[in-house]
Amino acid sequence: MSSSQPKKRYPRPPMSLIVENIEGYDIDIYLGGSAGAADRQLHEENNIKVIFNCAVNLDIDLASTTDHKHQPPLLNFGTGHVRYYKIGLIDGPGNPSEMLLSGYYLLRAALLQRMPEKASYPIKEQGNLLIHCRGGRSRSVALLALFLHLEYPQTYPSLQSAIDLIRIKRELHPDEWYETPKPALIEATEQAALMAKHLQKMTL
Repeated sequence: MSSSQPKKRYPRPPMSLIVENIEGYDIDIYLGGSAGAADRQLHEENNIKVIFNCAVNLDIDLASTTDHKHQPPLLNFGTGHVRYYKIGLIDGPGNPSEMLLSGYYLLRAALLQRMPEKASYPIKEQGNLLIHCRGGRSRSVALLALFLHLEYPQTYPSLQSAIDLIRIKRELHPDEWYETPKPALIEATEQAALMAKHLQKMTL
């Protein structure tokens, strides 16, 4: 595509079901963009209990219970209707492969984490996962592909096989596959996969 021509944008759902009843976690994994991440009704309809934000330049205020003892100029804070995690990826060059690697481990840990029986940890249910970035077409695709490849190598023997599945399930048009994910993100993700496999061998 010529750099002088405006990029064509293709429609896609606010969030898409990628994998159902994933082995070992017994949850469904969805992938979406900012609209899906900000839609509480959509979360409730699909039993979303964990939201994982991949974008460094996107913040969503999910606090539904706030501490009213604090007044402006303090920003809003409190608990939300989901458990919320974030890894700050750039949509293109600039991400160390270690950031993708840490994103994989944080995502995995978020699914394994169990909440204590305390009032300050209100969301304890092990519901479904929504992983997202701004558009749900590059950063979140890269991180979810890394997770699927490392967790289920027999089903996704290569990073590309996981990306192929996500592109189809996410309804990404073939004309935009050259940047879904961005090439620099794929390269960093491939390096992260090699690092994770090396660490796995060291712990055997």
